[in-house]
Amino acid sequence: MESSFTIARIRGIPIGVHYTWAFAVLLITWSLAAGYFPASYPGWSRPMYFLVGATAAVLLFVSVLLHELCHSVVAQARGLKVHSITLFIFGGVSNIAQESEDPQDEFLIAVVGPVSSLALAGMFWLAGLALPNDLSPTSALLTYLAMVNLMLAIFNILPGFPLDGGRVLRAILWGVTGSVVRGTTIASVVGQVVAFLFIGYGFLQILQIFDGGFLNGLWIAFIGWFLNSAAESTRRQVQMQEGFKGVKVGAVMTPDPPFVGPALTVRELVDEYILRRGLRAMPVALDGRIVGLVSLTDVQKLPEAEWSGNSVGAIMTKEPLRSVGPDTPVTKALEMLVELDVNQVLVVDTDGSLLGILSRGDVMRFLQLRSELHMRR
Repeated sequence: MESSFTIARIRGIPIGVHYTWAFAVLLITWSLAAGYFPASYPGWSRPMYFLVGATAAVLLFVSVLLHELCHSVVAQARGLKVHSITLFIFGGVSNIAQESEDPQDEFLIAVVGPVSSLALAGMFWLAGLALPNDLSPTSALLTYLAMVNLMLAIFNILPGFPLDGGRVLRAILWGVTGSVVRGTTIASVVGQVVAFLFIGYGFLQILQIFDGGFLNGLWIAFIGWFLNSAAESTRRQVQMQEGFKGVKVGAVMTPDPPFVGPALTVRELVDEYILRRGLRAMPVALDGRIVGLVSLTDVQKLPEAEWSGNSVGAIMTKEPLRSVGPDTPVTKALEMLVELDVNQVLVVDTDGSLLGILSRGDVMRFLQLRSELHMRR
């Protein structure tokens, strides 16, 4: 996730914090210190309310992190690579490199999240019972954490894809139908229904038809919008992957791309190749050997006033360059593009000779043309 920074590594997994996380912590702290704790536990000092509120907000996200860690650990145990875990305004997300290839893996990875939250709720509740004073700040903190983890477990088990419950539903449908596309389609539609219910309930609170207030209603509606967007995006992604089933890179790539030399100025590159020929990426060769790859993205990083004074060799992506073979499945190449966060890779033959370039644009253009031709395969 962009605009996040790494704060730790657990089991080799980078733990990141998105800038929106700070807004969530401040909002939760203020809400607890000004509303929930004074109403439920009167008599504390004002600084104590804010201290307990801030502690509760931070421990809430620690609980979310543990929830996501459980997803990631099970994913690693099932042979899937986990890139990172990021905490943000809506909670947390595990960035798993690829989708599960088996419904059983999908089920186990998804269901462990709500189970972990339920276990945390039980632990905090039992710890609270061990305290003699049920009105103390510590007791109040434990009671809140038990309650909020129980709510997280209930919320995440809702069949609203891509919530954990929606993924559990997809795994079950996938196993029953034998089709990940059909399972995803049904689960995402159910998820969108749940999302629209959230949006509708949120607007009813905004209009004060139901108790909750403007801010609470706005927050619920925003969560619904987020769930709807995520469900739609996931369905399109899975359908796109299914559309490329059996398609090799050689059928999609741009073949025989022109070479440019490292001494070419950026201005000449823009005028002759990008603007005149419409090329977005070109291999860079010196004495018949590929030494780099230059793209529109590389040019965009340089101010126009400096184009004439800089060469292609100064801005190109240098070796080692990522490449795929012409017989590589397009779905695997797409995973590489996403994992490396690049727009194109070189396509090379077994002897190392360049055959073409595969870009995200090539992939989308191929899919669009095949859709316009109403081709199923």
